Amino acid sequence: MSEWTPLYVEDCDQNPFAQFAKWFDESEGLMADRQAICLATSTTDGHPSARMVLLRYIDDQSFGWYTNYGSRKGADLEVNPFAALLWYNEPQGRQIRIEGVVERMSEPESDAYFNSRARGHQIGAHASQQSQPLDSRKELEGRVNELEVQFAGEPVPRPAHWGGYRLTPTAFEFWQHREDRLHDRVQYLRVDGWWRPMPGPWPRRRLSP
Repeated sequence: MSEWTPLYVEDCDQNPFAQFAKWFDESEGLMADRQAICLATSTTDGHPSARMVLLRYIDDQSFGWYTNYGSRKGADLEVNPFAALLWYNEPQGRQIRIEGVVERMSEPESDAYFNSRARGHQIGAHASQQSQPLDSRKELEGRVNELEVQFAGEPVPRPAHWGGYRLTPTAFEFWQHREDRLHDRVQYLRVDGWWRPMPGPWPRRRLSP
């Protein structure tokens, strides 16, 4: 694009969730998969890791995804329940950074989403020991075949090691590309001294590019 839509603090919705929804809606049809987000976690001693996940849950207080609890991200979140999300919209020159506190979803919430998945995805959740060493692709495919026989003719139950996480934000940043790298950045920040979400309005401010 040769022209970019300016982003001014006064034009941003007072509610960052509403502002997220506005940008998310405006991206429809422009991105290969607008639910793809980068999730960054860290160990207690500060070793970070990042990966792409799919944003499968949004309400007016949190953002959520589903995964194997035994994965690298699950292990990180078990000991350090803080994470960051990055949503990047290249066609419109936009990104949204979100930081916050993470907790597991309830078992009924995880069950409901698992039951909505394609059967092959359900089998895969049982077969994969995510982030663990695997001798060969053939070993994984063998597990899948065994599970297809085991669950033949019946619903696939959610494995205990698989479920949802939700991130409750303490900070948002909306970034809009502008010429000469003089980008627009609007931050929403609402935390107490322990970096926990606080009730009430979200203060907004412009950051230098």
